[in-house]
Amino acid sequence: MTSQYYFDHAASAPRRDEVAAAMEPWLHGVVGNPSGSHHASRASRRAVEEARDEVAAFVGAAPGGVIFTGGGTESCQLAIAGATHHHRRTHDKSAIVISKIEHEAVIDAAELMAQDFDNVSVRYVDVDSDGVIDLDSLDRALDEDVAIVSVMTANNETGVTQPLDAVSAMAKAIPGGLLTHTDAVAAAPWLFLPIVTGSIDMVSICAHKIGGPVNSGALIMRDDFPLDALVPGGGQERGHRGGTVDVAACVGLAAATRLISEELTKTNERISEYQHRLSAALSFLPGCRITAPGVNKVPGTVHATFEGIASDELLFLLDQRGVCASAASSCSSGAALSSHVLAAMGMAPERAKGSLRLTMGAETTEDDVDALIEILSSVVYRLAGAV
Repeated sequence: MTSQYYFDHAASAPRRDEVAAAMEPWLHGVVGNPSGSHHASRASRRAVEEARDEVAAFVGAAPGGVIFTGGGTESCQLAIAGATHHHRRTHDKSAIVISKIEHEAVIDAAELMAQDFDNVSVRYVDVDSDGVIDLDSLDRALDEDVAIVSVMTANNETGVTQPLDAVSAMAKAIPGGLLTHTDAVAAAPWLFLPIVTGSIDMVSICAHKIGGPVNSGALIMRDDFPLDALVPGGGQERGHRGGTVDVAACVGLAAATRLISEELTKTNERISEYQHRLSAALSFLPGCRITAPGVNKVPGTVHATFEGIASDELLFLLDQRGVCASAASSCSSGAALSSHVLAAMGMAPERAKGSLRLTMGAETTEDDVDALIEILSSVVYRLAGAV
Protein backbone atom coordinates (compact mmCIF):
# COMPACT_ATOMS: atom_id res chain seq x y z
CA MET A 1 0.00 0.00 0.00
CA THR A 2 1.37 3.41 -1.00
CA SER A 3 2.13 5.75 1.91
CA GLN A 4 0.31 9.07 1.94
CA TYR A 5 2.18 12.35 2.19
CA TYR A 6 -0.26 15.19 2.67
CA PHE A 7 0.96 18.54 1.34
CA ASP A 8 -2.38 20.23 0.66
CA HIS A 9 -3.20 21.80 4.02
CA ALA A 10 -4.17 25.07 2.30
CA ALA A 11 -7.02 23.19 0.64
CA SER A 12 -8.18 21.51 3.84
CA ALA A 13 -6.20 20.62 6.94
CA PRO A 14 -6.62 17.23 8.62
CA ARG A 15 -9.30 17.21 11.33
CA ARG A 16 -7.59 17.38 14.73
CA ASP A 17 -8.51 14.67 17.24
CA GLU A 18 -9.07 17.30 19.92
CA VAL A 19 -11.55 19.07 17.62
CA ALA A 20 -13.49 15.88 16.98
CA ALA A 21 -13.61 15.19 20.73
CA ALA A 22 -14.90 18.68 21.48
CA MET A 23 -17.61 18.36 18.83
CA GLU A 24 -18.69 14.83 19.75
CA PRO A 25 -21.26 15.71 22.46
CA TRP A 26 -23.05 17.98 19.98
CA LEU A 27 -23.25 15.50 17.11
CA HIS A 28 -25.93 13.16 18.42
CA GLY A 29 -28.95 13.04 20.67
CA VAL A 30 -30.69 16.15 21.93
CA VAL A 31 -28.97 19.35 20.82
CA GLY A 32 -31.15 22.21 21.94
CA ASN A 33 -31.78 25.27 19.79
CA PRO A 34 -29.54 27.99 21.28
CA SER A 35 -32.38 30.49 20.84
CA GLY A 36 -34.70 28.54 23.15
CA SER A 37 -35.27 28.86 26.90
CA HIS A 38 -35.34 25.32 28.37
CA HIS A 39 -32.30 23.60 29.87
CA ALA A 40 -31.23 21.87 26.62
CA SER A 41 -31.29 25.18 24.79
CA ARG A 42 -29.42 26.90 27.59
CA ALA A 43 -26.67 24.27 27.38
CA SER A 44 -26.36 24.82 23.64
CA ARG A 45 -26.34 28.58 24.03
CA ARG A 46 -23.64 28.35 26.69
CA ALA A 47 -21.48 26.22 24.36
CA VAL A 48 -21.96 28.68 21.49
CA GLU A 49 -21.11 31.70 23.63
CA GLU A 50 -18.02 30.02 25.05
CA ALA A 51 -16.98 29.26 21.48
CA ARG A 52 -17.63 32.88 20.56
CA ASP A 53 -15.29 34.00 23.34
CA GLU A 54 -12.48 31.78 22.05
CA VAL A 55 -12.88 32.82 18.42
CA ALA A 56 -12.91 36.49 19.44
CA ALA A 57 -9.68 36.04 21.41
CA PHE A 58 -8.07 34.28 18.44
CA VAL A 59 -8.52 37.45 16.35
CA GLY A 60 -8.23 39.96 19.18
CA ALA A 61 -11.78 41.30 19.15
CA ALA A 62 -14.75 41.52 21.50
CA PRO A 63 -17.01 38.44 21.59
CA GLY A 64 -19.98 40.49 20.43
CA GLY A 65 -18.22 41.04 17.12
CA VAL A 66 -18.15 37.35 16.17
CA ILE A 67 -20.70 36.28 13.57
CA PHE A 68 -20.66 32.51 13.02
CA THR A 69 -21.03 31.51 9.35
CA GLY A 70 -21.04 28.39 7.21
CA GLY A 71 -17.38 28.84 6.24
CA GLY A 72 -14.84 31.30 4.89
CA THR A 73 -16.66 31.90 1.61
CA GLU A 74 -19.86 32.93 3.36
CA SER A 75 -17.87 35.10 5.74
CA CYS A 76 -16.27 37.00 2.86
CA GLN A 77 -19.60 37.24 1.05
CA LEU A 78 -21.26 38.70 4.14
CA ALA A 79 -18.52 41.29 4.56
CA ILE A 80 -18.43 42.42 0.92
CA ALA A 81 -22.11 42.25 0.01
CA GLY A 82 -23.44 43.14 3.46
CA ALA A 83 -21.36 46.32 3.66
CA THR A 84 -22.09 47.31 0.06
CA HIS A 85 -25.84 46.78 0.37
CA HIS A 86 -25.92 49.12 3.33
CA HIS A 87 -23.64 51.68 1.68
CA ARG A 88 -25.61 51.93 -1.55
CA ARG A 89 -28.78 52.93 0.25
CA THR A 90 -27.17 56.19 1.37
CA HIS A 91 -24.80 56.88 -1.54
CA ASP A 92 -25.27 57.51 -5.24
CA LYS A 93 -22.24 55.32 -6.03
CA SER A 94 -20.68 52.41 -4.19
CA ALA A 95 -17.24 51.11 -5.13
CA ILE A 96 -15.72 47.87 -3.84
CA VAL A 97 -11.91 47.97 -3.72
CA ILE A 98 -10.11 44.62 -3.82
CA SER A 99 -6.68 43.40 -4.84
CA LYS A 100 -6.22 41.39 -8.02
CA ILE A 101 -5.01 38.37 -6.04
CA GLU A 102 -8.01 37.92 -3.75
CA HIS A 103 -9.62 34.52 -3.29
CA GLU A 104 -12.58 33.79 -5.58
CA ALA A 105 -14.86 34.21 -2.55
CA VAL A 106 -14.05 37.93 -2.46
CA ILE A 107 -13.79 38.47 -6.21
CA ASP A 108 -17.08 36.73 -6.99
CA ALA A 109 -18.92 38.54 -4.19
CA ALA A 110 -17.71 41.91 -5.49
CA GLU A 111 -18.40 41.18 -9.16
CA LEU A 112 -21.87 39.85 -8.41
CA MET A 113 -22.76 43.07 -6.62
CA ALA A 114 -21.54 45.08 -9.63
CA GLN A 115 -23.58 42.89 -12.00
CA ASP A 116 -26.76 43.26 -9.95
CA PHE A 117 -26.64 46.99 -9.25
CA ASP A 118 -25.83 49.77 -11.72
CA ASN A 119 -24.47 52.04 -8.98
CA VAL A 120 -21.93 49.46 -7.75
CA SER A 121 -18.47 49.04 -9.29
CA VAL A 122 -15.35 47.02 -8.54
CA ARG A 123 -11.93 48.67 -8.46
CA TYR A 124 -8.97 46.29 -8.70
CA VAL A 125 -5.66 47.08 -7.05
CA ASP A 126 -2.44 45.96 -8.73
CA VAL A 127 0.28 43.85 -7.12
CA ASP A 128 4.00 43.71 -7.89
CA SER A 129 5.88 40.73 -9.34
CA ASP A 130 6.06 39.13 -5.89
CA GLY A 131 2.33 39.44 -5.35
CA VAL A 132 2.52 42.26 -2.79
CA ILE A 133 -0.14 44.94 -3.11
CA ASP A 134 0.92 48.15 -4.89
CA LEU A 135 0.13 50.94 -2.44
CA ASP A 136 0.20 53.59 -5.16
CA SER A 137 -2.45 51.63 -7.05
CA LEU A 138 -4.46 51.37 -3.85
CA ASP A 139 -4.19 55.10 -3.27
CA ARG A 140 -5.62 55.80 -6.74
CA ALA A 141 -8.59 53.51 -6.01
CA LEU A 142 -9.68 55.19 -2.78
CA ASP A 143 -12.22 57.98 -2.44
CA GLU A 144 -15.45 58.73 -0.57
CA ASP A 145 -17.52 56.53 -2.89
CA VAL A 146 -15.84 53.36 -1.59
CA ALA A 147 -18.08 51.04 0.41
CA ILE A 148 -15.38 48.61 1.52
CA VAL A 149 -11.70 47.80 0.96
CA SER A 150 -10.75 44.11 1.06
CA VAL A 151 -7.14 42.88 1.01
CA MET A 152 -6.25 39.36 2.11
CA THR A 153 -3.81 38.77 4.97
CA ALA A 154 -1.82 36.08 3.14
CA ASN A 155 -2.34 34.70 -0.34
CA ASN A 156 -3.82 31.21 -0.47
CA GLU A 157 -1.66 30.19 -3.45
CA THR A 158 1.75 31.75 -2.85
CA GLY A 159 1.63 32.37 0.91
CA VAL A 160 2.80 35.97 0.43
CA THR A 161 1.64 38.31 3.21
CA GLN A 162 0.23 41.80 2.71
CA PRO A 163 0.92 45.17 4.45
CA LEU A 164 -2.44 45.46 6.21
CA ASP A 165 -1.44 48.32 8.51
CA ALA A 166 -0.62 50.45 5.47
CA VAL A 167 -3.88 49.44 3.79
CA SER A 168 -5.84 50.41 6.89
CA ALA A 169 -4.02 53.72 7.33
CA MET A 170 -4.74 54.73 3.74
CA ALA A 171 -8.40 53.72 4.03
CA LYS A 172 -8.87 55.65 7.27
CA ALA A 173 -7.21 58.74 5.78
CA ILE A 174 -10.18 59.20 3.43
CA PRO A 175 -12.68 61.66 4.98
CA GLY A 176 -15.07 59.69 7.15
CA GLY A 177 -12.83 56.62 7.03
CA LEU A 178 -13.41 53.60 4.81
CA LEU A 179 -14.51 50.18 6.05
CA THR A 180 -11.80 47.51 5.72
CA HIS A 181 -11.94 43.72 5.51
CA THR A 182 -9.35 40.98 5.27
CA ASP A 183 -9.64 37.35 4.26
CA ALA A 184 -7.40 35.77 6.91
CA VAL A 185 -8.26 32.16 6.03
CA ALA A 186 -4.79 31.31 4.68
CA ALA A 187 -3.03 33.28 7.42
CA ALA A 188 -4.91 31.86 10.41
CA PRO A 189 -2.75 28.74 10.92
CA TRP A 190 0.46 30.77 10.95
CA LEU A 191 0.13 34.41 11.99
CA PHE A 192 -0.84 36.05 15.29
CA LEU A 193 -4.03 37.65 14.06
CA PRO A 194 -4.60 40.11 16.95
CA ILE A 195 -1.45 41.94 15.81
CA VAL A 196 -1.38 41.23 12.08
CA THR A 197 -5.05 42.11 11.48
CA GLY A 198 -5.46 44.44 14.43
CA SER A 199 -5.99 47.56 12.31
CA ILE A 200 -8.61 45.96 10.02
CA ASP A 201 -12.32 46.38 10.73
CA MET A 202 -13.56 42.91 9.70
CA VAL A 203 -11.74 39.57 9.56
CA SER A 204 -12.83 36.32 7.89
CA ILE A 205 -11.65 32.89 9.06
CA CYS A 206 -12.80 29.32 8.53
CA ALA A 207 -12.39 26.12 10.52
CA HIS A 208 -11.31 23.46 8.04
CA LYS A 209 -8.09 25.29 7.15
CA ILE A 210 -6.96 25.07 10.80
CA GLY A 211 -7.94 21.49 11.62
CA GLY A 212 -11.61 22.13 12.31
CA PRO A 213 -14.83 21.06 10.59
CA VAL A 214 -15.96 22.06 7.13
CA ASN A 215 -18.92 24.44 6.77
CA SER A 216 -17.79 26.41 9.80
CA GLY A 217 -16.37 29.92 9.85
CA ALA A 218 -16.77 33.38 11.24
CA LEU A 219 -16.76 37.04 10.32
CA ILE A 220 -15.26 39.02 13.18
CA MET A 221 -16.10 42.71 13.45
CA ARG A 222 -13.96 44.98 15.60
CA ASP A 223 -16.83 47.43 16.07
CA ASP A 224 -20.55 47.58 15.34
CA PHE A 225 -20.26 48.49 11.68
CA PRO A 226 -23.36 48.77 9.45
CA LEU A 227 -23.78 45.42 7.75
CA ASP A 228 -26.92 44.10 6.06
CA ALA A 229 -27.85 40.47 6.62
CA LEU A 230 -27.70 38.35 3.49
CA VAL A 231 -29.79 35.67 5.19
CA PRO A 232 -32.42 37.51 7.24
CA GLY A 233 -34.96 35.84 9.47
CA GLY A 234 -34.91 34.88 13.13
CA GLY A 235 -32.53 37.58 14.34
CA GLN A 236 -29.69 35.20 15.15
CA GLU A 237 -26.11 36.46 15.29
CA ARG A 238 -27.25 39.97 16.27
CA GLY A 239 -29.44 40.08 13.19
CA HIS A 240 -26.53 39.62 10.77
CA ARG A 241 -27.25 35.97 9.89
CA GLY A 242 -30.58 34.27 10.31
CA GLY A 243 -30.98 30.55 10.96
CA THR A 244 -30.34 28.18 13.83
CA VAL A 245 -26.68 28.15 14.82
CA ASP A 246 -24.84 24.82 14.43
CA VAL A 247 -23.49 24.19 17.93
CA ALA A 248 -21.02 21.50 16.86
CA ALA A 249 -19.60 23.71 14.09
CA CYS A 250 -19.07 26.61 16.50
CA VAL A 251 -17.46 24.37 19.12
CA GLY A 252 -15.22 22.79 16.47
CA LEU A 253 -14.04 26.16 15.18
CA ALA A 254 -13.27 27.31 18.72
CA ALA A 255 -11.35 24.13 19.53
CA ALA A 256 -9.27 24.55 16.37
CA THR A 257 -8.42 28.17 17.18
CA ARG A 258 -7.40 27.14 20.70
CA LEU A 259 -4.99 24.51 19.38
CA ILE A 260 -3.48 26.90 16.83
CA SER A 261 -2.91 29.51 19.54
CA GLU A 262 -1.31 27.04 21.93
CA GLU A 263 1.06 25.60 19.32
CA LEU A 264 1.73 28.66 17.13
CA THR A 265 5.32 29.44 18.10
CA LYS A 266 6.65 25.86 18.11
CA THR A 267 4.80 24.94 14.92
CA ASN A 268 6.10 28.01 13.11
CA GLU A 269 9.70 27.31 14.11
CA ARG A 270 9.55 23.70 12.94
CA ILE A 271 7.61 24.27 9.71
CA SER A 272 9.80 27.25 8.79
CA GLU A 273 12.78 24.89 8.79
CA TYR A 274 10.89 22.51 6.50
CA GLN A 275 9.94 25.40 4.22
CA HIS A 276 13.58 26.42 3.82
CA ARG A 277 14.73 22.85 3.24
CA LEU A 278 12.00 22.16 0.69
CA SER A 279 12.59 25.43 -1.16
CA ALA A 280 16.32 24.77 -1.35
CA ALA A 281 15.80 21.24 -2.65
CA LEU A 282 13.32 22.37 -5.31
CA SER A 283 15.70 25.08 -6.48
CA PHE A 284 18.08 22.42 -7.76
CA LEU A 285 15.46 20.66 -9.89
CA PRO A 286 15.56 21.29 -13.66
CA GLY A 287 13.38 24.19 -14.78
CA CYS A 288 12.16 24.96 -11.26
CA ARG A 289 11.70 28.49 -9.97
CA ILE A 290 10.52 29.33 -6.45
CA THR A 291 7.73 31.89 -6.55
CA ALA A 292 8.29 35.26 -4.83
CA PRO A 293 11.63 34.48 -3.18
CA GLY A 294 12.81 36.85 -0.50
CA VAL A 295 9.42 38.29 0.54
CA ASN A 296 7.45 37.50 3.68
CA LYS A 297 5.33 34.35 3.44
CA VAL A 298 3.50 32.12 5.87
CA PRO A 299 5.76 29.22 6.88
CA GLY A 300 3.54 26.46 5.55
CA THR A 301 3.59 27.33 1.84
CA VAL A 302 6.13 26.56 -0.86
CA HIS A 303 5.00 27.60 -4.34
CA ALA A 304 7.07 26.89 -7.43
CA THR A 305 6.75 26.71 -11.20
CA PHE A 306 8.40 24.30 -13.64
CA GLU A 307 9.40 25.16 -17.19
CA GLY A 308 8.06 22.77 -19.80
CA ILE A 309 6.06 20.67 -17.30
CA ALA A 310 2.26 20.91 -16.97
CA SER A 311 0.74 20.98 -13.50
CA ASP A 312 -1.79 18.27 -14.23
CA GLU A 313 0.82 15.70 -15.30
CA LEU A 314 3.03 16.63 -12.35
CA LEU A 315 0.16 16.24 -9.88
CA PHE A 316 -0.94 12.95 -11.47
CA LEU A 317 2.45 11.35 -10.99
CA LEU A 318 2.80 12.73 -7.48
CA ASP A 319 -0.59 11.32 -6.59
CA GLN A 320 0.46 7.90 -7.87
CA ARG A 321 3.38 8.05 -5.45
CA GLY A 322 1.13 9.03 -2.53
CA VAL A 323 1.73 12.80 -2.50
CA CYS A 324 -1.31 15.04 -2.12
CA ALA A 325 -0.60 18.51 -3.51
CA SER A 326 -2.25 21.12 -5.74
CA ALA A 327 -1.50 23.62 -8.45
CA ALA A 328 -3.49 26.65 -7.33
CA SER A 329 -6.53 27.48 -5.23
CA SER A 330 -8.46 24.39 -4.17
CA CYS A 331 -11.60 26.23 -5.23
CA SER A 332 -10.52 26.14 -8.88
CA SER A 333 -12.03 23.53 -11.15
CA GLY A 334 -8.73 21.88 -12.04
CA ALA A 335 -5.03 22.22 -12.51
CA ALA A 336 -5.43 23.13 -16.18
CA LEU A 337 -7.05 26.45 -15.30
CA SER A 338 -4.69 29.42 -15.24
CA SER A 339 -4.14 31.18 -11.95
CA HIS A 340 -5.45 34.74 -11.70
CA VAL A 341 -2.94 35.26 -8.89
CA LEU A 342 0.08 34.41 -11.04
CA ALA A 343 -1.36 36.43 -13.92
CA ALA A 344 -1.70 39.48 -11.65
CA MET A 345 1.95 39.03 -10.70
CA GLY A 346 2.88 39.27 -14.38
CA MET A 347 3.97 35.65 -14.74
CA ALA A 348 3.98 34.36 -18.31
CA PRO A 349 1.10 31.91 -18.98
CA GLU A 350 3.53 29.25 -20.20
CA ARG A 351 5.38 29.41 -16.90
CA ALA A 352 2.21 29.50 -14.80
CA LYS A 353 0.99 26.27 -16.41
CA GLY A 354 3.69 24.44 -14.50
CA SER A 355 2.74 25.67 -11.03
CA LEU A 356 2.89 23.55 -7.88
CA ARG A 357 1.64 24.49 -4.42
CA LEU A 358 2.95 22.48 -1.48
CA THR A 359 1.38 23.37 1.85
CA MET A 360 2.21 21.98 5.28
CA GLY A 361 0.62 21.96 8.71
CA ALA A 362 1.20 21.02 12.34
CA GLU A 363 1.03 17.33 11.38
CA THR A 364 3.86 17.55 8.82
CA THR A 365 7.00 15.68 9.85
CA GLU A 366 10.64 15.74 8.80
CA ASP A 367 10.18 12.29 7.28
CA ASP A 368 7.26 13.61 5.21
CA VAL A 369 9.45 16.38 3.80
CA ASP A 370 12.33 14.03 3.04
CA ALA A 371 9.96 11.63 1.26
CA LEU A 372 8.43 14.49 -0.72
CA ILE A 373 11.83 15.72 -1.89
CA GLU A 374 12.79 12.24 -3.08
CA ILE A 375 9.47 11.60 -4.85
CA LEU A 376 9.21 15.05 -6.41
CA SER A 377 12.78 14.89 -7.67
CA SER A 378 12.21 11.57 -9.42
CA VAL A 379 8.94 12.79 -10.93
CA VAL A 380 10.41 16.03 -12.23
CA TYR A 381 13.44 14.32 -13.75
CA ARG A 382 11.14 11.79 -15.38
CA LEU A 383 8.95 14.51 -16.90
CA ALA A 384 11.93 16.61 -17.91
CA GLY A 385 13.37 13.62 -19.74
CA ALA A 386 16.58 13.85 -17.74
CA VAL A 387 16.62 10.14 -16.86
